[in-house]
Amino acid sequence: MKRKIAIALTSYSVVFLLAGAYVIRTIRTATANLDRLITLHQVEILREHYLLQIKKVQSDLTLMGTQYSKSYDTVVSNVMGMGRIIDTCFDCHHSPRGTDRLNDLKRETERYKDALSRVLTLRANAARLAAEEDTAFRIGEELSAKVQDMIAITSSRLGVNTQKAINEIARTKYFLYGLVALGPLLSALLGFVFIMGLTRPVKVLVESTRKLKRGDLDHRVAPLKDEFGELGTAFNEMAGSLKEQMHKMQRAEQLAAVGELAAGLAHEVKNPMAGIKVATSVLAEESYITVEDKAVLRKVVDEITRLEGLMKSFLNFARPQKPRLEPINMNQLLNTTLSFHLKHHSIGPGGTEKVVIRKDFQTLPPTLADPTQLQQVFLNLFLNALHAMPRGGELGIRTLLDDEGMIRIEISDTGSGIREDLIGKVFQPFFTTKAKGTGLGLAISRQLIEHHEGAIHVANRSGGGALFTIRLPVKEESGPAA
Repeated sequence: MKRKIAIALTSYSVVFLLAGAYVIRTIRTATANLDRLITLHQVEILREHYLLQIKKVQSDLTLMGTQYSKSYDTVVSNVMGMGRIIDTCFDCHHSPRGTDRLNDLKRETERYKDALSRVLTLRANAARLAAEEDTAFRIGEELSAKVQDMIAITSSRLGVNTQKAINEIARTKYFLYGLVALGPLLSALLGFVFIMGLTRPVKVLVESTRKLKRGDLDHRVAPLKDEFGELGTAFNEMAGSLKEQMHKMQRAEQLAAVGELAAGLAHEVKNPMAGIKVATSVLAEESYITVEDKAVLRKVVDEITRLEGLMKSFLNFARPQKPRLEPINMNQLLNTTLSFHLKHHSIGPGGTEKVVIRKDFQTLPPTLADPTQLQQVFLNLFLNALHAMPRGGELGIRTLLDDEGMIRIEISDTGSGIREDLIGKVFQPFFTTKAKGTGLGLAISRQLIEHHEGAIHVANRSGGGALFTIRLPVKEESGPAA
């Protein structure tokens, strides 16, 4: 959405910037054209004034010798005024062709003035005077015709240029009108589009939030575009996660209630079970019991013993004891568990002699922990690893202090590993892959680690087998109270 808004505003600004540049250029051009037209109009007026001055002189020449003739001074003044006007024309800027025409007019004017001078000074010979008057009159008429031609050409061009300038100004005026009218409309349209593009998805998200608040965890946001699409996807994931967590909480509450009930039931069953075991053992020792019946009774005792172990594990899981913290050396505790406990256990044909134990112990700081509970965790993981390698393999134990200052313990084996779809269920209660397993060993191990404020994870090794990782905080023994 941000990209679309930026592109739209940039395009909008560029369009109006170009339009403004066009208007400024058009105004400057129109102003220059108007200045030129004013100058041309002044030139036209000057030429018309020059033509009037020529006609005035021609009139003076025609009336000469009649009762309406003008005085000598008046005629001379009119002739001198004609010369001043033609000289004034050279003060303006002209093209080379226009300058040539002005030079031609100046020459004709000088010729006309010379002819008039001869007419004004000649008095003795009447025939010659008449001839000079006729020559001067014809020169004046030719000069008048040239000026009229120049005025006609200038007027036609001036009309075309004037109409062109007026049309250009009209176009600019209409363009400005359109720009002034279109600008607010485009601004309003862009604002409407942006507001709709923002408010519609926000409205959808707000409505979805309200439905989620009312407890509709199955509601999902419809697909949205741009950043709102990512927000909608995150909202859907959050709704799904909330629903999953709600189900987990309900399941946890149910399991807690069932666990309390089962723990009480197990405690009540444990004592009668012990009496049955003792009575069955005594009965098995009676002489009148046949050998076959004694074997059956011993099998009953074994099953009762197994049930007692299951009850004990269940009670340990349902009502775990709080850890009794004391300073321990984690490497030493692992060594003790390996050397003392594993030699009393064998898994599968061949036992543990086919299992190679590889240790990589780094220096670890002492920490406060319950050694009995941690030994139970380590032993359970070691036995699981041995069970996963009935034909032998390699048991790896590695310790280190990670970057976060946590004690890290890695226990790995080279067995068949764990199915990917079952990795998330390994630490759940009553989950087991053993034929005679109770499914509480790893669940209890996880519980004990969490009571130590640690965490335990499992994953498959790249080369085969499983890798259990335990992370425990380093706890220092507090000093004596002040």
